[in-house]
Amino acid sequence: MGKLSKLPKIYLIIIFIILYAPIFYLIFYSFNSGGSMSNFESFTLDHYKAVFEDTRLIVILINTVVVALLSALVSTTIGVLGALAIVFMRNKAMRNAVLSLNNILIVSPDVIIGASFLILFTLVGIKLGFASVLISHIAFSIPIVVIMVLPKLQEMSPSLIDAALDLGASKRDILTRVIIPFIKPGIFAGFFLALTYSLDDFAVTFFVTGNGFSTLSVEIYSMARAGITLTINALTGLIFIVTVTLVIGYYFISRKAKTPIAGVRK
Repeated sequence: MGKLSKLPKIYLIIIFIILYAPIFYLIFYSFNSGGSMSNFESFTLDHYKAVFEDTRLIVILINTVVVALLSALVSTTIGVLGALAIVFMRNKAMRNAVLSLNNILIVSPDVIIGASFLILFTLVGIKLGFASVLISHIAFSIPIVVIMVLPKLQEMSPSLIDAALDLGASKRDILTRVIIPFIKPGIFAGFFLALTYSLDDFAVTFFVTGNGFSTLSVEIYSMARAGITLTINALTGLIFIVTVTLVIGYYFISRKAKTPIAGVRK
């Protein structure tokens, strides 16, 4: 039994090694003074310096962060409202239909979603660039937010709303003082997932970017096609650090959000 109990841990360690070894391999050689990943000569920060000295890369980085933040904020707002609409929808058949449509968007291949948006923007006359990328990121992030918020809404007891109504609370008070505080962990989770998906997305963005506008994922792909350089390694290392920081930030925020609300017993 002792050996069997260790198997899941060993399996988990192997999975983590497979997932993270290539990333740490790239980061390790980003400090290599040589020009390749075959032989480590000496430690240097020149490749990171080259990233920060590249004005075009800095602009692309700003573009990526702005799109990610805006899309996460808008999709979180719409996703929370959508989740509320689904939960309070009286028609069960309609509720299941809307949920199914939401889930279809999540499991649909990114290539199909990207091609669909490209056709849509071409027909409507929206120029490919910042607006097209932002709209696309908002669209594919909304279902993610809905999925993250729904479980918290379903956990909430209807008696909380009934009690608020009995005390004379308006619909606005119920939303802002009862529902939103209760589902706050789900909202934070949806926001950070939407932010991560936007920062990471390549397939959809590749279809809808244009007019000189680009994001990091598309730019790294273009740079890699021209030949792998250690500047890409440095850029990868920086993105990995930012991602880890976001995850850690979400962890502490979610822990804080789980603390009991003043005056409310759980």
